[in-house]
Amino acid sequence: MDVTRTAFGTWNGGRFMNYGVPLPEDRWIQLVREAHALGVRTFVTADVYASGAADSLLGRALSGIPRDSYSLVGLIGHDFYSAKRDGAKGFPRFTDPRIRSAQDYGSYLEMATEKALERLQTDHFDVILLHNPDSIGYSSDRVWNGLSRLVDQRLTESLGVAPGPANGFTLDLIQCFERFGPLIDWGMIILNPFEPWPGSLVLPAAQAHDVRLMARVVDYGGIFSDDVKPGHSFGTADHRSFRPPGWVEAATAKLEELRPIARKHGLTPLQLACGWCLQQTAIQSVVPTLIEEQGPETKAISTKLRELAELPSFTLTEDELDLIARVGNNRGCMALKGASVRHTADPLPDQWSVSRDLAQVAERWKIDPAQDLAYTHG
Repeated sequence: MDVTRTAFGTWNGGRFMNYGVPLPEDRWIQLVREAHALGVRTFVTADVYASGAADSLLGRALSGIPRDSYSLVGLIGHDFYSAKRDGAKGFPRFTDPRIRSAQDYGSYLEMATEKALERLQTDHFDVILLHNPDSIGYSSDRVWNGLSRLVDQRLTESLGVAPGPANGFTLDLIQCFERFGPLIDWGMIILNPFEPWPGSLVLPAAQAHDVRLMARVVDYGGIFSDDVKPGHSFGTADHRSFRPPGWVEAATAKLEELRPIARKHGLTPLQLACGWCLQQTAIQSVVPTLIEEQGPETKAISTKLRELAELPSFTLTEDELDLIARVGNNRGCMALKGASVRHTADPLPDQWSVSRDLAQVAERWKIDPAQDLAYTHG
């Protein structure tokens, strides 16, 4: 089964990503089964979430459901099997030279995929995405040859790449499409009406190389779920608490400018955000984050799930798209990860300099790294 228009991520429900109110195990399983029953038929999981626990719980939730009735997307790339966690930085990538040499990439990818499938109680993925790669992952023939063998071994039907968790990696992702396009069917990027930058910069390249994209963080930290309001209290471990002060107030004001568009089309704000994403070039699937928020007057997570499942087909007019572009313009609002002109030191796992090859990528796609990828709000 191919990836569907709407998808459910194992980060939903707060059990594995430290935000909102974590759902009890039984309720989380029930939510997955509700999603399937409502028609959300793609499930996305990363092996590194709780060191495999997210895979295992999803496998339990999907147990007994016909395998050909849903699409399964797996993310692999962080080595929690043989490496130690580096505090808040998480587990290192499997391509870290301190862990293994390039000749062992293929064996790691096969092992990680087989173990994930065992936890998920199935024999194949529909898509495997290379999760949060470093500069080696984006550019190494050894990595992508190893991934292609997973298809040959029928461990997955198709392949892709999922940058993150932070925003950026623009030139790196485009170069990956250029080098390995024949192997890449899917990608996953951060995109929503209030965060069109920098994700929108990769859309033309994705289309040119016939790469279909999934959009995540569609809800913009819960703003489009419409129950994160000014004064909202986030938990101390909630990653949204690290956003700049005042971001909820600013986003809430922006949402009020777009609310008439949602009303005109009979949409909730979440449905508006999802539909906007699906109207962008190359976006074929949306994976918003569904959270049971803390505090009073919050929306039940089952209600958010139903909004996603009942997402209607609609087309925004050019005037509506122009208004959303004006209101949601976030260009230059953050320091991006990946290749950057500001990074001149040795490469880090998530930051490196703009190499000659990447500079040529920028030129081909009419991207000026010093202007189009710069942090200008600081």
